[in-house]
Amino acid sequence: MLRLTLLLLACLTACSYGQAPCTVRAGLEGVHVEVDQAVAARAGHLAMEVCWDGACRRSSGELMPSTRVTGHTCEGEACSATAVRTGGKFGFGTISGLPKRPVEVRLTLGDGGSEPVLTRTIRVTPRATFPNGPDCGEGAPQVTLTVAADGTVRER
Repeated sequence: MLRLTLLLLACLTACSYGQAPCTVRAGLEGVHVEVDQAVAARAGHLAMEVCWDGACRRSSGELMPSTRVTGHTCEGEACSATAVRTGGKFGFGTISGLPKRPVEVRLTLGDGGSEPVLTRTIRVTPRATFPNGPDCGEGAPQVTLTVAADGTVRER
């Protein structure tokens, strides 16, 4: 019995060796928006209405400054990097029940005044995310929209 137990433990150890563990990290269902600096300079808030199957859901929030990584250095096992603002902004609208099929998104960017900075409608297809990697199962569907300097919106 002891040999069988040791053999089973050895097999389990060998079978799991080299595989990254899956965590309980999850992704949010929704729409990520990236805004070019030319439009971001005038916008601080986003609102969206996402529609499918005859029903619509709304979400809104603040736009936050976008950054990029620069100055990456490593000494031994310790690494560091610096984040610098790009002038662009980003935001996320949580949309519960978001399907992995075409939806219509009406995106509005505003500055807090009565008139919107930009309002566009686009048809997009949310896709599954894999927040723990492809071997750990599918996460919530998301879609990313990019607002260009000229105000056009496209799915990324």
